[in-house]
Amino acid sequence: MNKLGLHANVWVGSWSEAEARLAISRTAELGFDVLEMPALDPAIFDIALTRRLLDEAGLASVLSLGLDAGTDISSGDPEKMRAGEARLLDVVSVARDIGAHHISGILYSAFQKYMVPPTRRGIEGAAEVIARVGEKAAASNITLGMEVVNRYETNVLNTAAQAIEFCRMVDRPNVKVHLDVYHMNIEETDSVAAIEMTGDMLGYFHTGDSHRGYLGTGSIDLPAIFKALVRTGYEGTITFESFSSKVVGDPLTGILGIWRNTWDDSDDLVRHAMEYTRSQLKSARESLRTSALMPGQD
Repeated sequence: MNKLGLHANVWVGSWSEAEARLAISRTAELGFDVLEMPALDPAIFDIALTRRLLDEAGLASVLSLGLDAGTDISSGDPEKMRAGEARLLDVVSVARDIGAHHISGILYSAFQKYMVPPTRRGIEGAAEVIARVGEKAAASNITLGMEVVNRYETNVLNTAAQAIEFCRMVDRPNVKVHLDVYHMNIEETDSVAAIEMTGDMLGYFHTGDSHRGYLGTGSIDLPAIFKALVRTGYEGTITFESFSSKVVGDPLTGILGIWRNTWDDSDDLVRHAMEYTRSQLKSARESLRTSALMPGQD
């Protein structure tokens, strides 16, 4: 059974003590299993406080981040690659200490718009760094998720096929593909086919909609997405991610282009996301069960 996750940026823009208490308590109260916390700067975490609050709430946790220009391990620049590896290792240490078992995001390049395509050597260098970081992560039972994002946020992994190839280059069992419907809606020719192609290499999944707002009110065929997840046997975490200028702060506002309030009421947004996700998963499972019982089906 899939665990349901929620991105902390639906509640808070940073991670002060008050923000940590709010995000953790409300996520747990509304029935989610997992809280995803941004770790662009791992130094923001009060590790002891965060772990205690998570444990008290009974929440599992995920850390997510993207590298920056100075830590770009796909750059081919030895100094930047060393800095990027050090940043990733710091995040692994934070994840270990707060009890998180998954780190996801743009771990393989800078989280930015590029003006030139990646080089083959740059991609190979990123894979070598991720392989070393993956070994440290494995010692703490941590999975690394290579998030596939749109062309305006990286030039390395924009499609599921690219992520599959990259993970095969890394060749570590705890390095998986992370798919996100918002980005798939931009880059994939067929999002359902991308999920099916990824198969058991899929380690983490983001739901959302085309405008970053309420699920089911944009242009993405979410019922087909949930059916694909159920049909392929994906049992990992499904995390709802949504951004509004009401909450999100720098640097994400600029990087993601969150220029308007896509929603105003965090509580209503999150309640709706939970109800919608549970309903779609139930419908998808019933559809699969009914199809299995139809005459002529194996």
